Order: sequence, then C-alpha cells, then structure tokens
Amino acid sequence: MSLPEFANLNRRGFIGLAGAAAGVTALAACGGPSTSGGASASSSSESVDWKSVKPAKEIQFWSNHPGKSKDVETAIVNAFNSSQSETKVSLVTAGASYEEVAQKFQTAQTGGQLPGVILQSDVWWFRNMINELIIPLDDLMKAIEFDATDYQDSLVKDYQYGDKQWGVPYARSTPLFYYNAEMFKAARVQAPKTWQELEEMSTKIKSANSGIQSVYQHPAPADYDSWTLQNKIWAWGGELSKDFDITCNSQAVIDAVTFSKNSVGTWAGVSAKDATADFSAKAVACTVGSTGSLVGILEAAQFEVGVAFLPGGPKATDQVCPTGGAGLGIPKNLKPEQQLAAANFLKFMGQPENAAKFAQATGYMPVRKSADMSSVFKERPQAQEAIKQLAHTRVQDTARVFLPGGDREIGMANSDVMTGKAEPQARFDQLKTTLEGIYTKEVKPKLG
Repeated sequence: MSLPEFANLNRRGFIGLAGAAAGVTALAACGGPSTSGGASASSSSESVDWKSVKPAKEIQFWSNHPGKSKDVETAIVNAFNSSQSETKVSLVTAGASYEEVAQKFQTAQTGGQLPGVILQSDVWWFRNMINELIIPLDDLMKAIEFDATDYQDSLVKDYQYGDKQWGVPYARSTPLFYYNAEMFKAARVQAPKTWQELEEMSTKIKSANSGIQSVYQHPAPADYDSWTLQNKIWAWGGELSKDFDITCNSQAVIDAVTFSKNSVGTWAGVSAKDATADFSAKAVACTVGSTGSLVGILEAAQFEVGVAFLPGGPKATDQVCPTGGAGLGIPKNLKPEQQLAAANFLKFMGQPENAAKFAQATGYMPVRKSADMSSVFKERPQAQEAIKQLAHTRVQDTARVFLPGGDREIGMANSDVMTGKAEPQARFDQLKTTLEGIYTKEVKPKLG
C-alpha cells in the first residue's frame, strides 16, 4: 500500500476483520471507514452453525439493473441456476433507481417478501446497517470459502465498518472526465490536469468550436452532483467531513464551490437533467460522469470520445477521485437457509468471468482483479483509463455516504450556490448545521 493511500484510509480508521477467513482478513488489512464507537448492529447469523444449514430452495435478487444491465443480470442469474440444483434465484426489478430499491426494501421490513440479495448504493448500505437490516458477511464468507482477496481493494473496503464486512462490490464506478476529442484537437489542447487548466484553455476550445453552448457542463443536482463535487473539494484541500466532524463550511470547501459558481455563465453551464446526454449531443465539449455511463456515451456520441482522470486543483492533483456505485448485501430478517443461499449466489456473482461480463455490458468497473478485460479494452480502449484511475481513488466523505439524506442535502446546497440563489459561505454554514442535526438525531444514537 502506498503512503498516500494509507494516509487516506487512516482518515476514517484502520480496521481489520479479525477472526474472518484469511482472504477477507487480507482485504481488511487495507482498512476502511470506521469510528471509535463501532457498529451496534448485530445479526443472528453470527451464532449460526452454517455447516448444519442447507441452502433455501428459492430466493430473490432485487435490482434496478444499473447501467441497463437487466440482460446481463438475467444471463448471470440463469447461469447460476443451471450450475447447481439447490437454489433457484429470481431476478426482481425492485425499482428504477437506487432510491426506489431502497424504499421498497424499507417497506418490505413491515410485511411482504424480502430479497435474498439486495442491491445497495454507496449512500444506502450504511443506513441499512445501522438500522440492523443487513448482516455482516464474515462468518458466511468463511463458511462457504468465499475468498475475497481478488476483489479490488479500493472497492471492497467501502463496505467495511466496525471490524466487519457488510457487503461486496457489484456495480461500482468512479467519475471520469469525458471530452470531445475532435473539439479538443481543433483547439490544439489536451485533457486538463487541473480545473484551472481547463478554465485557461476554455477560450481556445470555444473559439475553435463556435457551435457549443458551453465548454464544460456541471452535473445536474438530481444526477448525484454531490458525488462529483467531492473531486473539487479535495482538489482545493477541503473535506465535507472528517469522520463525523462536519467541515463542509471550511475555507477550502468554500473556495472550491466558489470556483465552480464563477465558471457558470462564463465557460461552463449546469445541466438541467443529464450532463453526459448534453455531452453526447455535442452541446458541450466536456463533462464529468460515471464510468457506468461509458457504454451509453459511446453508443450515443457521433464523435471520438476521450476520457481522462478527474482534474485536480491548487492543493491536490492525486487521490481526488471518489469511489461510487452500488454493492450487494444480505438482509438480516431472513432464515439462515435463505442467507446461506444468498451467500452462495454472491460468491457466484463475483466470479471473475461474471465480473468481466457485467463490466463489458455496462461500463462499470470490473470488481475482480483477475477479470479478463482484454476483449473490453479492444472494443472500448477508454475503459482502460477508468481502471487505471482506480489506484488513485479515495473513499468518500462520511457526510455524504454515512448520513441518511446527506447526499441530497449536499446536492441541494451546491445547487443553490450554482444557480445563484445563495451565497456560498452562508449556504454551506447552513448545510453544516443540517448535517450535524442528521448525525445527532439519526446516526449517533445507533452507533453505541
């Protein structure tokens, strides 16, 4: 592990999965998000003798099919069902978004059928954990010899808390810098290393491509702009939070937000709905979007698409890219035989060949190190840049992913500033108060 990576992990706490299988323990040695209090959530699965349990005959897998993945998910589910006779998995469309899946899962707690495997976004799994709706996977993984050392370290650590593993990576992504290579070539510029460089070259880009609305398009508030906002905040040397200490109104954060605000109307715009769609339509020369959008962008764009690492800023040019996307968990309120069947399915889903199939079909990151991506790279060489950036990612700030509704509140504050409705310092002072209230009322009492 490099020194910068270690320093970043130490920000949230260095943890280990004590007593787990050797494979899982090796992963935990790289650390993950934690606090001194640890998690209070527990599960009856920790006392189950899994050797005496037989897998359930049927379970459901709830998904929203991220990245238009229904076909490949169906193929993987069918392959699992054909590979053994103990358990039949049914794929269920549980919503059109991560939020809809989460809401359906919450409702099912009070009645109705629960899934064996639940898809959870980066901002939902922790909420499910503190509300004791999912189980730690360590004992189950050990019982079925689910060796997770081949998972990408920077992705699997996102699901570690309180010395336990609460999920496994699935539809994982990072933001990428997308640019119209033809427009950049016309302006005789290359992908910027910093946001200041993009600002400086924006005049050249616009003058060489007179038909564009703006040089750069900021993501829409509804399009997870709080996710990509972290890139600029870190590039300016700030953080939304340090563990649960809210720092979203620091001078560094205000400087980053102000830079973005000042770009609007000069060389940048704000998308009304989907910045990558604006980019594909040649309305703008560049934008930032999920790696999970890569396939869709390449299919829609009638030009050469370039991709690059996220730009840095005046304080940092590395470790400024957040991880993101969704993982898979197992509900707590299931019978042990259902949980065992779910674990077997998770193990199958994560096999390198299945990870490669999913990545090839969607553009999401291959969650396994040994996934053979050669055919993907041949078809979409841009995907290599996304995977290279994995070594330069950073776990997200606690305020966004560990505070229920934190991502929405951050996005609303940023939107108010970007649209000129609010002054940066005052609005982010207000945000700090809101986020501290969420922690005090909804998180702190459940951490023990």
